[in-house]
Amino acid sequence: MNDKVKNIRFNYKLWIETQDGKNILGDGKWQLLKAIEDTGSLKLAMEQNGWTYRKTWDHLKKIEENLGFPIIQTTRGGIEGGCTTLTDEGKRIVAIFDKFHKEYDKLFRDMSDSICNELID
Repeated sequence: MNDKVKNIRFNYKLWIETQDGKNILGDGKWQLLKAIEDTGSLKLAMEQNGWTYRKTWDHLKKIEENLGFPIIQTTRGGIEGGCTTLTDEGKRIVAIFDKFHKEYDKLFRDMSDSICNELID
């Protein structure tokens, strides 16, 4: 079998979309929300994900618009600085993505390995 086939693998991404197929939130934005939850800071979350302020804010507002409810709450800065946290709904979305990946990533990797082995044999 061709050596190039030995270097391939299957992969996937998870996302939430509207009934008509409009993308709302996927793995990349899930990582952003996780970073906000972990750091309590929009700025740190953006830095961890390599996003600009404008891009991040636009994405968050678009997600909220498509979902129909807020996923973040912000507190303005001052002497101690501001913070950004997830709403209860935002936390639930992160938890759902966490649960999905925890339960299905290994299964998908095992299936992918099996299928790729069929290509090699």
